[in-house]
Amino acid sequence: MHHHSLKITYPDPATAELAFVGDWTLHSEVCPWQHLQQQLQAQPHLKKIRLVTVDLGIWDSRLLNVLQKVSEYCADREYRLDADDLPSGVRRLLDLGSAVAERQGARRSDRRFSFLYRTGEAAIAIWQECMRFTEFAGELVLSLWRLLRGRARFRRDDFFNLLQAAGPDALPIVSLIAILVGAVLAFVGAIQLQMFGAEIYVANLVALGSLREMGAMMTAIIMAGRTGSAYAAQLGSMQVNHEIDALKTFGISIIDFLVLPRMIALVIMLPLLTLWADLLGIVGGLMVSVMVLDLSLLEYLIQSRESVGWEDLTVGLIKSVLFAIVIAMSGCLRGLQSGRDSAAVGKATTSAMVTAILLIVVWDAITTILFNLLDF
Repeated sequence: MHHHSLKITYPDPATAELAFVGDWTLHSEVCPWQHLQQQLQAQPHLKKIRLVTVDLGIWDSRLLNVLQKVSEYCADREYRLDADDLPSGVRRLLDLGSAVAERQGARRSDRRFSFLYRTGEAAIAIWQECMRFTEFAGELVLSLWRLLRGRARFRRDDFFNLLQAAGPDALPIVSLIAILVGAVLAFVGAIQLQMFGAEIYVANLVALGSLREMGAMMTAIIMAGRTGSAYAAQLGSMQVNHEIDALKTFGISIIDFLVLPRMIALVIMLPLLTLWADLLGIVGGLMVSVMVLDLSLLEYLIQSRESVGWEDLTVGLIKSVLFAIVIAMSGCLRGLQSGRDSAAVGKATTSAMVTAILLIVVWDAITTILFNLLDF
């Protein structure tokens, strides 16, 4: 190993002399920059740094690297840098390094912005996000119009595979969650209603809760995690492999070819899954009522049938169609926005799921309030 060292002397409190001694090459042992920085920071009155290279041996980019850091350190703290003593080759290379403008955003800025600034930035980001979603929705509507006129091009096989993935493949998990949610609703209701001896009304609670709210919402949240994020991952991977660029080059509309079939598959399948979840939610409530509350099977079913009408089922189905649109849009938009590396695809997938669930909850609240106002 070739040794190299850096001697720091202080001729007066305002000046630091850095003397470079020995060989400064990539093969020599490292003199850590942090160590040097700590020593310089310990001098409160420092105004000037002088570089001395009388005893310098062989040098390469290792020396330049340290000098670059010293000169940046001086620029940050507004110290004077006396580099007249450097060999002319080193000086020329250093000047060349500082002459090339730094790429925008190459270095993370350490400035802390004020709360107001950050709030404004967040507001602008949210506004841009809303604009992107609206634009995407517009493109989808145009694509649907093209489909109705028989102009949209996508592969029928792809579409049937997507239907299979969004519907039958999701049945086991949807069934399990629906039964458990129904059972939990029944338990929660039972504890309260037993106080009044009104156990029979557990049937009303479970039937109404499942049909109007929980059936559609729990199914949508499962599908956002299952299918929405899958869409983002698929389209994100296609971005990485430049497949989307290839499709554009062929003049094929991305919205028609990739997004529309996914959207239609979900809009067809989610209401059907929601109907199934509604039914199983009622079955879950029934199991708890028969086992725990000693209600008879027939009593429970008759009470359920009397407590809900077609309008309750319609409310759930309208919500499920809205949720399907939201999930498909979030998944596809995030996938198309994805960057071109694996980390970006991971981020797109996460973001798709978060966006979808957020929008599901928001839309659920809006529709519930609207239906209440309309007495529906």
